[in-house]
Amino acid sequence: MTTDFEYVREHVRMVPDFPKEGILFLDITTATKDAKAMRIMVDFLYEKFKDERVDYVAGIESRGFIFGAALAYRLNAGFIPIRKPNKLPAKTIKETYSLEYGTDTIEMHEDALKPGDRVLVLDDLLATGGTSLAACKLVGRAGGDVVAAAFIIELNPLKGRAKIEADGVKVVSMLDYDLD
Repeated sequence: MTTDFEYVREHVRMVPDFPKEGILFLDITTATKDAKAMRIMVDFLYEKFKDERVDYVAGIESRGFIFGAALAYRLNAGFIPIRKPNKLPAKTIKETYSLEYGTDTIEMHEDALKPGDRVLVLDDLLATGGTSLAACKLVGRAGGDVVAAAFIIELNPLKGRAKIEADGVKVVSMLDYDLD
């Protein structure tokens, strides 16, 4: 009998050489289009955080929006989008972070939080942790307290968990991959 986690894992598509040669891309969209897999993923996150006081779920563009909105609804919390530059209409704060091949930036509305708001940072996949750590820093700069950083998939060899936990943030993931 297939467990729920195995069911979701079976629905994650592996795409070789995307976005560049040598990268194995784990595509979650094949799992999100399956109603059972989608329910399992959202339910997993809900079970992990239903007893925490979460005021907001901050979803990281773009697949973090998929899970973030559904989870915010289940947790009776608000949803905050964390986006690439120049996508949000009002005044923003931004955080720039390092990538293997340069830098990138994410933004959040400056007035998205008030001091003491409890925020769950959410994305579909944890790789090196740069984007998620930058999102956690944005939440902190806006006065919020990060409850945790949560993911559906974690790529163990890239050690993103260690980077985020070193900053004092709890990490929760559903599926881990070693990609050996």
